[in-house]
Amino acid sequence: MLPKKITIGYFADGIWSHNAFLKIIQNPNFKFSFIVPRFDTKDQTLLRFSQEYNIPYIKSANINSQEFIDTIKEYPCDIFVSMSFNQIFKKHLYTIPKFQTINCHAGKLPFYRGRNILNWALINDEKEFGITVHFIDDGIDTGDIILQKTYQITDHDDYSTLLNKAHTQCAEVLYEALLLFQTNSVKRTIQNPLEGFYCPMRIQGDEIINWKQTSREIFNFIRALNSPNLGALSYINGEPIQIFKACIIPDAYCYKAIEGSVVSINKLGFIVKTLDSTLQILEYNFNQKIKIGDRLTKYKQ
Repeated sequence: MLPKKITIGYFADGIWSHNAFLKIIQNPNFKFSFIVPRFDTKDQTLLRFSQEYNIPYIKSANINSQEFIDTIKEYPCDIFVSMSFNQIFKKHLYTIPKFQTINCHAGKLPFYRGRNILNWALINDEKEFGITVHFIDDGIDTGDIILQKTYQITDHDDYSTLLNKAHTQCAEVLYEALLLFQTNSVKRTIQNPLEGFYCPMRIQGDEIINWKQTSREIFNFIRALNSPNLGALSYINGEPIQIFKACIIPDAYCYKAIEGSVVSINKLGFIVKTLDSTLQILEYNFNQKIKIGDRLTKYKQ
């Protein structure tokens, strides 16, 4: 029997969606009926894909409007796919295709719903993170799970390494999920609404280090914010210092000092007192010379 052909309505944005598109388009049994980018997108790659592969490119400020629904009903679709899209699908939209609508979520559902999952997984000292493809329903990240895979987190990982892995593996997991639809092999796993939690979107101020935490907690916090456009933040004499990389000191000596004090300077950087021991700071951005006895604080004084 010949493989079933699947037509896809693609709601997408960013590198996650680019990688997935390039993976899916290689299979002749998958066809994109249209691409819907984020309304405020600056992503020119999806536009280029639409032109190169002759796929309709449709923008909408409100995908749940009757005007938009009337438009997309002109394009036959077996399934809608959401990949890094930023609008909520209402029931009268997500139930249009016969296979309904699926989303690829870079988090281990039901335990990591919401936003900024990779940051929170590191902050919480998780040993693995998940990628989940699930049906969209009336909740947020609450629909039945179709496919989920997990990936190890080691102390050598940080936000950048997890993000790079997620950029490629989301494409792989989504593609495998679509193959399940093609072969009528989809098995739903119902999420327990009492399990898991919603990770809130990180906002300004959440990047400030609390030096009264343990070395392990601060190490996790710094590596969760190591991206150049983030950076964990502290202050020395009122001047901001961005910290991008730290490492745990094995069997670190617990100095009798105030948390946040610079207790040593070495060729690797400098060492700061924490609640339970000390932490080696390796990569940072500061416009002054750091001295032993300097205090890193939460507030600009």
